[in-house]
Amino acid sequence: MQVPKSTRYLVIGAGVHGLSTAYHLAKELKARGQGGGEDILVVDKTGVAAGASGIACGVVRNNYYQPAMAELMAANVEVWEEDPAAYAYNSVGYMALGPQVQEQDLIEVHERQQRIGYPSDLIVGEREVRDYMRGLYPDWRGRGVTVCLHEHKGGFAYNVDAIQGLAGKARGEGVQILEGVRVTGFELDNSGAVTTVETDGGSIQVEQVVVGAGPWVKEIWGMLGLPQRLDVRTPEGEVHRDREMWTFWYLQEGEITMDPSLFATAEGGIPPVIHVDSDAPLHDDDGRLITDELWGIYFKRDRHGVQGGASPLPKGHDFQVDPYPSSSVEPGFADMWVAALSHCMERFSGMRSAYKTVRSGGVGAFTVDNFPVFDEMRPNVYVIADSNHGYKMIGVGREVARVLLGEHSSLLYPFRYERFATGDLHPVSHSPYPWS
Repeated sequence: MQVPKSTRYLVIGAGVHGLSTAYHLAKELKARGQGGGEDILVVDKTGVAAGASGIACGVVRNNYYQPAMAELMAANVEVWEEDPAAYAYNSVGYMALGPQVQEQDLIEVHERQQRIGYPSDLIVGEREVRDYMRGLYPDWRGRGVTVCLHEHKGGFAYNVDAIQGLAGKARGEGVQILEGVRVTGFELDNSGAVTTVETDGGSIQVEQVVVGAGPWVKEIWGMLGLPQRLDVRTPEGEVHRDREMWTFWYLQEGEITMDPSLFATAEGGIPPVIHVDSDAPLHDDDGRLITDELWGIYFKRDRHGVQGGASPLPKGHDFQVDPYPSSSVEPGFADMWVAALSHCMERFSGMRSAYKTVRSGGVGAFTVDNFPVFDEMRPNVYVIADSNHGYKMIGVGREVARVLLGEHSSLLYPFRYERFATGDLHPVSHSPYPWS
């Protein structure tokens, strides 16, 4: 398909953010009598769901210690629930279990969820947590956990199906999606606004650009002439000089092949997504010590068994994500993850041989504080940089669409780029995960 000479709105990236923005913007334009999907062009250098969104584990949760993240995630869950069939969404809930060091964090998360009307239960105490979990899973045997936060909303979506569903909804609104079109540069006027987007298929004159490029954000960021290093002010007023804006992390995810129905609740239902952090020593089924430090995993039922992951590994500042890796787990990940599954439930004992190397994990581009940047970075360029929180944030595109049409978004405001200079950073929890 030929690249058009001009478009009113150009969206870069056909993953969750680009397609959500295009879909919601088309609906908003139509509702306001200001145009519609025919004014919007989405380009992707490969294709719909070809990058991070296509291999995401698909977990949807609201277990965030940061108030702004919790409020934004509640809005995202609303969007998932609007059309679960199109989004291949399974509203089964989410459970976070942790050791004593995380008790206060999860207590605060639960209190905040109650204030915003997000339904969840909190269980505190080692025996109380064990009894609660055995009520759902009679073979539960996890140790080193003293707190459980059970969210009754959230769950998971099937990655590619969800993004294809989103693309279908965008196309249904008249949005044009061009696959196999790579952005190669930008022309700017004296104000810093983009007038033309250069692609390998030709030049496109634009009025507004939206960047939803996932792990490729650093590349686009550089093309726009935005700073790769910056000073960061902490809430206490301390300034950290000359920090890297972007750091890449290898995401540790995989799956075991088994009859999915074997991973069910005591009543035979699809279980919630489960995240366990534990300070109990972790051994494999042969008794070999895997680690005696704080560890954590997450897992969910999938179409072919059980899928999940563990804490990511830093990869550095200059990692190239093109071509996007099909797998990025370290050699010991499978041993650790399957041992942790067995640690939690007896039904996973002896499952190491069922571990399957699949296209999963990938690479995440994390910001300097590990939280998203949602902001207008040029006079007519809005950047969605999710810092690997992306897949679950299907509703960010709805908020961006409203911002593009002149509204203020209280949900996106806490993630403005300016926070690094003003010290309005997000609080940090006791989780070993950089995104929690």
